[in-house]
Amino acid sequence: MKIMINIAIVMLSISFIFTGCSKKVEEYNKPAMYWYAKMIKAVSNGDLEKADSFYSSLQGEHISSPLLPEATMILAIAHMHYEEYILSEHFLNEYTKRYATENEKEFADFLKIKAIYKALPNPRRDQVLMIDAIKKAKKFKQTYPNSMYMGIVDTMITRLELAEAVLNETIARLYERLDKPLSAKYYRELTPQSWIDFKNLKRANSLWYRELFEGDGTDSWYAFMIPDTQSVVSRNTNSENKSENKEAKSHWYSDWYKGFISEDSDKDKNETTEEQEPIDEHSSEQLPLD
Repeated sequence: MKIMINIAIVMLSISFIFTGCSKKVEEYNKPAMYWYAKMIKAVSNGDLEKADSFYSSLQGEHISSPLLPEATMILAIAHMHYEEYILSEHFLNEYTKRYATENEKEFADFLKIKAIYKALPNPRRDQVLMIDAIKKAKKFKQTYPNSMYMGIVDTMITRLELAEAVLNETIARLYERLDKPLSAKYYRELTPQSWIDFKNLKRANSLWYRELFEGDGTDSWYAFMIPDTQSVVSRNTNSENKSENKEAKSHWYSDWYKGFISEDSDKDKNETTEEQEPIDEHSSEQLPLD
């Protein structure tokens, strides 16, 4: 009896091991509505990774399904809602290239600009993305001059240009503190915004642990610990220093050379005067005449 019980326990444990280690059977060859319903359920649960996999199955098995345009737009908006802006832009590009009509492209392009704009929480670290957002927003205004989203796009352009100007001004002030006037002038003239008054500008508030290291762009609390030396070398400073050193060396060399020549000439004159014997005009000895 004990032997039978032990055998049953061993068989049950083996069955549990095999069932726990067995892989889940993959699903395939399902109708389009099945994948679409699965995707909608995953989106509603907030599991966008599963939703993307169900969308891939829908697109792979039913390439001409009329559910694909709507599914693509749903995933684009869902990824934007969860702040996954790169994936949102990917689905919007897919929607624009394959499914959008002429009337639907305007809304898709607007969402792409919105996704790039929202992907900029720290403009100081994403300068290239900020410039790209400004270019695409201005292109949107040229493509759709009578768009119903024009007011929102203008607001985004204004804020992006303001952020870009503040970033350039921060870099210019940094170069001024490092005694690099040419570099500071370059960044101030890079994208000039005459409508911005930096004296009355209220800068964005940073989190306290970022503000300790980033500051407000004008100065930092640890500036007193930095020695007053040229810690950053630029081409302009090198050329200026080289020219100044060259002039200083040339002046020093010329003065030294002139003094050296004058001393040698005085010595030569003294030696020649000592070697020459004085000629007595009243001497009785006369030179023979030819």
